[in-house]
Amino acid sequence: MTTTTTTARPTATPPVLDAQALWQKDKDHFIHPFTDFSVFHEQGCDLITDSDGIYVQDAKGNRFIDGIAGLWCVNVGHGRAEIGQAMADQATRMAYFSTFNNLSNAPAAELAAKLAELAPAHLNHVFYTCGGSTANDATVRLVHYYFNRLGKPAKKRILSRNNAYHGTTYLAASLTGIASNNWDFDTLDHLVTHLDEANCYRRPEGMSEAEYCDHLVQEFEDTVAEIGADNIAAFIAEPIMGAGGVLVAPAGYHKRMQAVCRAHEILFIADEVVTGFGRLGHFFASEAVFETQPDIINCAKGLSSGYAPLGATLISDEIYEVLGTPQRKGGVLSTGFTYSGHPVSCAAALKNIEILERERICENVREVGPYLEQRLKTLSRHETVGDVRGSHFMMCLENVADKATKALLPVEARVGDRVAAEAQKRGLIIRPVGHLNIVSPPLIWTRETVDRVVAILDEAFTATTASLRQDGYL
Repeated sequence: MTTTTTTARPTATPPVLDAQALWQKDKDHFIHPFTDFSVFHEQGCDLITDSDGIYVQDAKGNRFIDGIAGLWCVNVGHGRAEIGQAMADQATRMAYFSTFNNLSNAPAAELAAKLAELAPAHLNHVFYTCGGSTANDATVRLVHYYFNRLGKPAKKRILSRNNAYHGTTYLAASLTGIASNNWDFDTLDHLVTHLDEANCYRRPEGMSEAEYCDHLVQEFEDTVAEIGADNIAAFIAEPIMGAGGVLVAPAGYHKRMQAVCRAHEILFIADEVVTGFGRLGHFFASEAVFETQPDIINCAKGLSSGYAPLGATLISDEIYEVLGTPQRKGGVLSTGFTYSGHPVSCAAALKNIEILERERICENVREVGPYLEQRLKTLSRHETVGDVRGSHFMMCLENVADKATKALLPVEARVGDRVAAEAQKRGLIIRPVGHLNIVSPPLIWTRETVDRVVAILDEAFTATTASLRQDGYL
């Protein structure tokens, strides 16, 4: 299957940008997420100014293949005029009005019904937020409220996992188990306990995948016994870990973890902010890929393909029955955001889903995804590529100093940054995360695109190995 984009460009001539002036303004005034201040004050940022299909272009006119879909999110590709028009039409008709109390809008209502249709059958209720972090934050607040309403106020603890990524708002950052994300930041440790991540590449030596799954499930059961099920509200997990290293759990892991949850009245929350809307070949991966039926699914990113900020928490009928019961005379469900169910964002999401369905983009992922996995694995021939892992359009290459011992290169070698820089020189943007390189492209890549990307990465790893050797790291 070949998927094409319809990206008719605006007829108006775009304004001429002063690249140097913009670079200076950005460096002087914009505090970027995840800024590396050891280089930012001198180097600033590369300004991306244009995009179309699978490509983006910087202020200097350099064109790149987008290997990260913006940030796991531009699933249908860049420059979709249909989505822009849907947003413009809605903004012209009604850009915004409150959804508090007894008010709503047409796109929010239509999208909620569509999400209920696409999600596992029991998830029929939608709470809107502005993104993934706020979806996870809002979910925990609702979960605590739910158990309070059930007369079980001690059920507060959330079980998460080391190297999980659930966002950077205060509570979501506490759920996040990537240690470096919280260096010198405070966390809400009294609410969150982290379990071991499911890292098959670094599982204990001599342990089979099945034995490793047993080990992780036993750890979960031991943790529940130690804390007490009466004190635990929920377990939250990404179907495949994203920023923590694209970690794929051993077969049966999620299904067995859910069984432990159900045995102890612990809610099972699937963070599908990355995996949702086609990245693994299905609108939602929990049931279709991992045979689980979460009590709650959180989504964002691919929900609107990044065209407008939007997140959503999908809640089961059972939980909604409690949330939807009046708490007391004059009481309301007093949580939400000014932009909950924002009509322009919801209009973008509806058009995005229409494109995903019409162009059979999930089917494209199921066809091209295994080819991407296969071709990326050929890069294992390089000296520093210790592991190539992931699934479909969610892949990671782990760089090591020694394949036999899996020892890492020193942090100061900045191996992930080196690989990403060499790839960018050759026209491809991938994401460096420490010693990792992540490939999470728009879902419209073809086999031909995959071949081009792998050829660029092949050169990038060759150049990186040479530079590491020259600098004495190998």
